[in-house]
Amino acid sequence: MNKINNNCIFCKIANPPIGGEAKSELVYEDDLVVAFNDINPKAPVHILIIPKKHIKNVDELKPEDEKLIGAMVYAAQKIARDKKIAENGYRLVFNVRSHGGQVVDHIHLHILGGQGLGSMVYLEHK
Repeated sequence: MNKINNNCIFCKIANPPIGGEAKSELVYEDDLVVAFNDINPKAPVHILIIPKKHIKNVDELKPEDEKLIGAMVYAAQKIARDKKIAENGYRLVFNVRSHGGQVVDHIHLHILGGQGLGSMVYLEHK
């Protein structure tokens, strides 16, 4: 059985038996991952793909998680096609820890698209 953190909002969304009030309309689901719309979208299409297994961030990945990361990227490809953003392009982002912009301590892949997204980083390096 996958490791689940009962206090993690994303674990609750990905695993309905423990979810209680933490519900979200899923746009994709398979055996390893689920996807849903971001509640604070930064683009016309902004979807989060999360594993059902609790992993805090990219730095906690283990070799046995390779299939899981592949499943997340493959789900992104399917979702991009379903949402009609694949042809013009889209962005995939993993934020890692606070300086990387990670807000929820459960690994998640952002899919952003539906318009030109511009530069990835807006801060000037000094």
